[in-house]
Amino acid sequence: MDGIDKTQEFIDFFTKATGFEPYPYQTRLAIEEPMPDVLHIPTGLGKTEAVVMAWLWRRRFANKTTREDMPRRLVYCLPMRVLVEQTRDRIAGILENIGILAACPSDDRPVSGFAAQNDPDSQRIAVSVLMGGEDFDEWDRYPERDAILIGTQDMLLSRALNRGYAMSRFRWPVQFALLNNDVLWVMDEVQLMGNGLATTAQLHAFRDKFKTVLPARSLWMSATLNPESLHTVDFDSGSLKLGSLNSQDLAQTAVQTRRNASKQLIAPIDATKDGADEIDFLLENHDPGTLSLMVVNTVDRAQTLFKRLKIQLKKYKPVQNHEDARETSSSDLPAQEFVMPEIVLIHSRFRPEDRQQHVDMLLAKPGDGGTIAITTQVVEAGVDVSARLLVTDLAPWSSMVQRFGRCNRKGEFQDAKVCVVDPLTPLPYEEDELNVAKKRLQALSNVGPASLPDTDDPLDYLHVLRRKDMVELFDTTPDLAGMDIDISRFIREQNEYDVQVFWREFIKNQNEPDPDAPGPSRNELCSVPISKLKKGKRDMWRWDPMEREWVKPETLYPGLILMLRADEGGYAPDLGWDGRTKPTGPVQQVQKMENEAMDDDRYAANRSWQTLAEHTDRVVNALDAILRDLSQQFDFIDELRLAARWHDAGKAHEIFQEAMLGEPPQNVNNKIWAKTARPYREVKYKRRGFRHELASAIAILENVRTGNLAFNGLTDLVAYLAATHHGKVRLSIRSMPNEKMPDDPNRRFARGIWDDNKLPSADLGGGVTMPKTVMKLNYMEIGEDDETGPSWLERTLKLRDELGLFRLAFLEALLRVADWRGSANSDQTGGNEVTQ
Repeated sequence: MDGIDKTQEFIDFFTKATGFEPYPYQTRLAIEEPMPDVLHIPTGLGKTEAVVMAWLWRRRFANKTTREDMPRRLVYCLPMRVLVEQTRDRIAGILENIGILAACPSDDRPVSGFAAQNDPDSQRIAVSVLMGGEDFDEWDRYPERDAILIGTQDMLLSRALNRGYAMSRFRWPVQFALLNNDVLWVMDEVQLMGNGLATTAQLHAFRDKFKTVLPARSLWMSATLNPESLHTVDFDSGSLKLGSLNSQDLAQTAVQTRRNASKQLIAPIDATKDGADEIDFLLENHDPGTLSLMVVNTVDRAQTLFKRLKIQLKKYKPVQNHEDARETSSSDLPAQEFVMPEIVLIHSRFRPEDRQQHVDMLLAKPGDGGTIAITTQVVEAGVDVSARLLVTDLAPWSSMVQRFGRCNRKGEFQDAKVCVVDPLTPLPYEEDELNVAKKRLQALSNVGPASLPDTDDPLDYLHVLRRKDMVELFDTTPDLAGMDIDISRFIREQNEYDVQVFWREFIKNQNEPDPDAPGPSRNELCSVPISKLKKGKRDMWRWDPMEREWVKPETLYPGLILMLRADEGGYAPDLGWDGRTKPTGPVQQVQKMENEAMDDDRYAANRSWQTLAEHTDRVVNALDAILRDLSQQFDFIDELRLAARWHDAGKAHEIFQEAMLGEPPQNVNNKIWAKTARPYREVKYKRRGFRHELASAIAILENVRTGNLAFNGLTDLVAYLAATHHGKVRLSIRSMPNEKMPDDPNRRFARGIWDDNKLPSADLGGGVTMPKTVMKLNYMEIGEDDETGPSWLERTLKLRDELGLFRLAFLEALLRVADWRGSANSDQTGGNEVTQ
């Protein structure tokens, strides 16, 4: 009886949240144990609502064991970026209907994670979008609260691999930790993910192998996925539980209508270079009041067709309604009932705000003239549109199935038609893939769901993430040339890789950017193929955090953010990036963003002075609040608390104190300061590259080595956590090329710390006083040192291997978050400082 009551309770809950009753499979996903690992459901049957409501029910309303087993963070991974905002709005609407959406008052769309997490009602759930660029949607500040994160495989997988695209490199380790611990990954329409799908399977296997602090789970969803595609070198797909429709689902009228929806496959046509024949066909077969959708394989082709569509429409005289249309047509086109349609272009080379406007047009109910949309593959998955006419370039079979799913989606048309265009070139696909799809189409006259095979052939992968790769990616220290490991081959399989670009106005006759030119907010970023930038003669710059300046890149690689000159154009709001469009007006900079450098301590500048003891007490209290709200015990909590107490001990260094106070030193009342009320831009270090957290770590090691029994709880883990709390010192210690050097050429130096520098005695709060400490840099040498023992590298590698990548990173993230929150201005409730 209890089971029946719970089922009805969930049905009522689902109906209130979504506005419609759940399909039986949606109820099973939330109620039955165990939860499936693979969800094989046809398009148009509410997979998004199914997983969100199942997670929410299990996380908030199920029995205690189920609640604790369901991770706090739901990560919704999408193959295409055009789907992100639509999915965000759907999920936000669900939470809003049941009154638990954490709202952002400064955004028309109530979904900002950072503002939401500052909501005093911590039971509300934030919906955050990971799109790259600097923004204040700081979901990672509150790891103890439930949250939903939405992003593309590029943005999410790059962060899960510790190389987050289009974000501050110093924040990589935090998001790496939180995306691999206490998280349910949901991969949607996985047959479109390419190599990224293998990466999700490998990551799942590595989380099991290396262990996580809190549970991490995965759920793969698709209308056509063959579960064998998930089998990789480290992951056995044979034990996965499959969720699918059963006889109860198939008996539902709505399911039968969608499965039996007719989509007549008409005679194919050939592509033309200028797109004239395809556009003529589209206009001749478009029915006013409905959506006609054309899906093509490249952005260049989509832009060419859109321009041709606008030219062709000029031949028609606009009319107001169907009656007028009977009497009006172009002299060189057949008379027809025609009302001027809305036209829209959608592809991946738009800035976010422009793209959203185009998507809103696509999703809007067609007017009297209907809507004609030219799109690329970005609509293949998750876009909830239903076209009466679909014209599509030939593509691999899995892509064709997804495109068919955008036609007569709900079975509302009796005469829905699909026409396939034979493209001039197989790019960006392989010719063999297209031949397989063409052969299958030749045997079909209808491409409705009931006429198509249930699953596709198993996928083959060109590149698979291996254990060695994962281990190497843990360290985020760039090489001496400032380069990082390229992860693009593990993110997606494609011929084109992207960088992100934004535009800045230059002073007249100036050829170099202003050194203080701000970085971009995410709404300014536009994805551009690397190959397109390499072919042009366009000037471009990247921010160099080592040199603290804009520099011309020596090479281009995925995830890079580049500044372009506004006066060189290349972008238009209606066409997106084409590299040729002349400037259309001034750059609209959304929000001024500071560029972060390796030696920045930007939030050491506060609105009020704080002593080292005061600040440390605040951080310890913030950490205790996080641990209390996590309410789950795990190993190394004692070491984590010790690290919070010692993390800023290095701020006692004279170089840091001089920067806080200005010169000459004015150590008022002999206090040691952690925060200054001086303006951020006035806080400068005499030694370039100075890092106080390295001094903290060495102070911890030295107090252990010299036998100070009062600190026998200090360990290598405590030192590591103190060293990493800004993400700028991690597994290795080395001097930077631009550092100030000691006069003695034999004296070791690294990150502004010189061998035998002395730290004065300092009050660390909580009754802990650090004694005077002499710092040794023997730890930066390779191998065992007679005086100081194992090197820093040896110690940290041992920690990495003994604790495991994900557990060590999670402890690191918790301390960093506590520091962010403890560093919030004392006169602000939530704190809005820029975090590092």
